[in-house]
Amino acid sequence: MPAESTSAPSAVDTRTDATPRRITAELLIVFGLSLGQSAVYSIVSLAEKLTRGPLAAQTTTLNPVLNDRPYFDLTYQVLGILFALVPVALVLFLLSGHGVPAFRRLGLTLDRPLRTIGLGIGLAAIIGVGTLGVYAGGRALGITTALVPAALDAYWWTVPVLVLSAVRHGVLEEVLVVGYLFLRLRELGWSTPAIVLTSAVLRGSYHLYQGFGPFVGNVLMGLLFAWFYTRTGRVLPLVLAHAIIDTAGFVGFALLGPAIGIGG
Repeated sequence: MPAESTSAPSAVDTRTDATPRRITAELLIVFGLSLGQSAVYSIVSLAEKLTRGPLAAQTTTLNPVLNDRPYFDLTYQVLGILFALVPVALVLFLLSGHGVPAFRRLGLTLDRPLRTIGLGIGLAAIIGVGTLGVYAGGRALGITTALVPAALDAYWWTVPVLVLSAVRHGVLEEVLVVGYLFLRLRELGWSTPAIVLTSAVLRGSYHLYQGFGPFVGNVLMGLLFAWFYTRTGRVLPLVLAHAIIDTAGFVGFALLGPAIGIGG
């Protein structure tokens, strides 16, 4: 799909021989192996936190140390990133073979690099500012845990791993929760508003382990990203925006946190 297109994703050739029952089963399998599974664990994690005490008194650590021996920690970190992307490979495989390459069906192509990168940066700026506001509000209301974006020890590979982790989140979430979900739910006859809301709520649900504030913030992010997709049919700017936001959070915290007395 050309980068300048403003048609909705339904304009892309999404013909399939699959029945509604098969598409539904496929959706359940894909999300059961990935972000749907994360959502279930996230809900259970939130319930466990609520039984411990106030959320404001608890801490959630992203990108923790996985092994106390540096090179085994590096190995586990890289393996975790690679295996997390397997559902993306599965989705690309499932969407191939219908006359249009899977990357183009998802809008995951760099047709106009400067425009695509510019859109990604713009979305990242909007979401970044909003995220800080929602986090601060959630902490003030006591409905959000304290977040530690990166707890890795300082090694030569720390920053590259955090960047790869950010890219992993961007690719996995935007390809599955926006591009793939939109295509398949349209094939099932869902309306655009219903798909947008489902995408946004799903995005929020697998962040519930961080508290109610991040759930609200990610639902709002999901609404914006889903609306953008309905206007452009492009996933790549969303991937870039997500990766930029997470990179700034992960790497910024890892580099500046100890200097200002937090993290480390």
